[in-house]
Amino acid sequence: MSIYEKLKNLNLNPETTVTLSYSEGVDVFVHNETEVETALAETDVVNTFAELITTPGLDVNTQWGNESVMQTLRSEGLLEDYERDGDFASYVTDVLTENFYDQDFVEYSTERYDHKRGFTTLSAEVQVPITDILQANPHLSGWEVSVQTENGVLTL
Repeated sequence: MSIYEKLKNLNLNPETTVTLSYSEGVDVFVHNETEVETALAETDVVNTFAELITTPGLDVNTQWGNESVMQTLRSEGLLEDYERDGDFASYVTDVLTENFYDQDFVEYSTERYDHKRGFTTLSAEVQVPITDILQANPHLSGWEVSVQTENGVLTL
């Protein structure tokens, strides 16, 4: 059974907010300070995040639930150069990657093993109304889904 079907079968209150989390990491060299660039190139976190936030009909908010990710990108002028003739998710992926240090939608952490090597993890966490998920049926493969139920937090 898919995550979408599981959420649908829960019969949640339409006001319910779903938390989506996605992370992936990679072994990196830390001595040359390229760990974040390596993680951006070798993981699909930014691409997966961009695909989610560009899903039509899906209002994806920051992990704090206080602002729409797409609206923030628009208000910061980061989407103005889109030609409207290409793959919008790919364009947003490029924008997020190029402006990685200027935004906080995707976070990173590095565990150093020694002075040369380490492991960098990229992660994203967002809030989405359950009604949007049930209407838009986004691709949620790889996302950890958490939702508050009568019996506590359910994680799928």
